[in-house]
Amino acid sequence: QPKQGAFQVVKVFVVEGIEHILFGFDHLLFVLALMLIVRNTRMLFLTITAFTVAHSITLTLATLGWVAMPSGPVEIMIAFSIVLVAGEIVALEQGRTSLTISAPWIVAFAFGLLHGFGFASALKNLGLPQGDIPLALLCFNIGVEIGQLMFVAVILAAAAILRKFLGIPRKAILASAYCIGIVAAYWTLERIHSTFV
Repeated sequence: QPKQGAFQVVKVFVVEGIEHILFGFDHLLFVLALMLIVRNTRMLFLTITAFTVAHSITLTLATLGWVAMPSGPVEIMIAFSIVLVAGEIVALEQGRTSLTISAPWIVAFAFGLLHGFGFASALKNLGLPQGDIPLALLCFNIGVEIGQLMFVAVILAAAAILRKFLGIPRKAILASAYCIGIVAAYWTLERIHSTFV
């Protein structure tokens, strides 16, 4: 793309980042699944931060061309990561424990690296302005984080309201986990078919 003014680059790529995360339903579903596993504020902050740091690393490396992964397998693994975390929610509700349950930030970091490749693919499809690639990359990443924080804030507010007026029964959490898992399993199979068939 031709060179744009710095302000225009900031405006365009921050908005694109926000829109990408808010319409990136697989990424949002993964964050929601993490929020259903983490039950205290400190650990939630640590887990979301780990996810953010991880996808920022691979977004940067992939966008700059230092690391490459084929988009098809990446998208399959992103969808499957949601299936795995949904299964961990069920395990938690059944009283079992695992690495995901005891140290969710480790799993969030590991899968965050995958999600960063997904973000990088979307950013490359936008077309990066020549001469302003670092600025565009930074602004897109900032936009993604703003969108992610907006989503987390809405979910926390909704959960607080439900807890105050209705309570959140165990069955509702289990039902949410099964719904997340079913949707993500469908995405996984769909992406396997579109990539390899």
